[in-house]
Amino acid sequence: MMEKLSVNERFEIIENNLEVIRKNIEKAALQSGRKPQDITLMAVTKTVEPVFINHAIKCGIDLIGENKVQEFLSKEEYLDLKNCKAHLIGHLQTNKVKQIVGRVEMIQSVDSLKLAKEISKQSINKAVTTSCLVEVNIGQEESKTGILASEVINLLEEISSLPSIKVEGLMSIPPICEDKKELMQYFMKMNDLFVDIKAKNIDNINMNVLSMGMSGDYTEAILCGSTMVRVGSSIFGPRLY
Repeated sequence: MMEKLSVNERFEIIENNLEVIRKNIEKAALQSGRKPQDITLMAVTKTVEPVFINHAIKCGIDLIGENKVQEFLSKEEYLDLKNCKAHLIGHLQTNKVKQIVGRVEMIQSVDSLKLAKEISKQSINKAVTTSCLVEVNIGQEESKTGILASEVINLLEEISSLPSIKVEGLMSIPPICEDKKELMQYFMKMNDLFVDIKAKNIDNINMNVLSMGMSGDYTEAILCGSTMVRVGSSIFGPRLY
């Protein structure tokens, strides 16, 4: 259906969707005892054309997230990123690190010491410090990337001694759950882990960002402590592959 809409019609859909999402974020933030401005809304731009990404930015989006290095690099020159940051949120292979370091504000998908070391190495080469989140496979799903919750502390301690890489928090994608209560248990486990790590005060490790919640579950994630939600199809409409 989306391909039959005019550019202006899609612009209007984006505007309306953002209005609804911001209201939902405000409501969930207040319900969780926080302010709406405590929650960062990321627009996930996988398969979205630059013209529509730029319209979302014009509507106040100041953070976008791309899943693939090549897709981000192919769009970058067409994006109006003067007042908008970009994060890489998808799985990152070590052989692609060189291409993305220095191009995005943050890499949200660090799940191994090998990857962290390569980010550190390439960051030194480019004279930058790269902010990262450690991706946690909270549901212990074989089909998903991310480190197990039981291994996070060890990984953080190993990363903490690496130069030019800075951990700012955690990211997770919970299992698909029909039951909201079950889903929220995964989010609560992530929040507990986040709070526990923050209390440990590990040198060079910050816990400022808990990135969890997507189009179908961002309100539940906020109620469970998320500080950043990654919303794609609820902003831009169904993805066009």
